Amino acid sequence: MGQVERKLAEMGIVLPAPLVLPSANRTSAVRVGNMLYLSGHGAALLEDDTVKTRGKVDQDITEAEAYDTARALAIKMIATLKHHVDDLDRVQRVVKILGMINAHPDFERQNKVLNGASDLFFEVFGPEVGCHARSSVGVDGLVDRQPVEIEGTFLIGD
Repeated sequence: MGQVERKLAEMGIVLPAPLVLPSANRTSAVRVGNMLYLSGHGAALLEDDTVKTRGKVDQDITEAEAYDTARALAIKMIATLKHHVDDLDRVQRVVKILGMINAHPDFERQNKVLNGASDLFFEVFGPEVGCHARSSVGVDGLVDRQPVEIEGTFLIGD
């Protein structure tokens, strides 16, 4: 067990199944050189029944509930990372995440929702690897009325 997996265990986090997409025309990740690009991980694909997977933030679900959903998506993203690179200690940097927040038009705190993922990556991977660039975007809708979808770019060592 590597350092990252030990940290997950200390945090009481058990990784779910990695993202598997329902079509042959796309994959959950593509590696180009040392960069691994993870496809969007949407709340509708979470197996975690303790978080909200449908609804519009600040209308159907609260900011705090959406934060928890973003955190659960980050855990799912780590499971997908592990599936593609085997050893999570090979992740040299969380380069960037993009969070799409399905929110009421007057909601202006998409950044606070995406902190659910950012805080988790920072805690799991530490400040040197887990600190990342990011964008948080409010959208009018997502597939299956998901409140959050997140994609990411990761630097992988050999």
